[in-house]
Amino acid sequence: MENCLFCKIIAGDIPSTKVYEDDKVLAFRDINPQAPTHILVIPKEHIAGVDELNAENAAVVSHIFVKIAEIAKQEGLSGGYRVVSNIGEDGGQTVRHLHFHILGGKKLHEGMA
Repeated sequence: MENCLFCKIIAGDIPSTKVYEDDKVLAFRDINPQAPTHILVIPKEHIAGVDELNAENAAVVSHIFVKIAEIAKQEGLSGGYRVVSNIGEDGGQTVRHLHFHILGGKKLHEGMA
């Protein structure tokens, strides 16, 4: 998608602080971190959000979750961490490209809203 911020990051048109990359996913540090460790993990294929997953594209999510566990370990998040995906405007999704936030590095609040 030509106007998608994350697609531009994947293409290298916008710089990012990469922490992991392979042929399917890219992980990079959030520019507005909400925790000491705040990493975004995105598929390289443009999928707008969880609400656009289907039988043809859902395999990337299992790959992402395997990589999330590896990244969390690499980042030293041994005490735990949170994985969040916002869906749609009411869910707080500001970039319409499927992404998962890894949040950690401190004790996180129990509440979600």
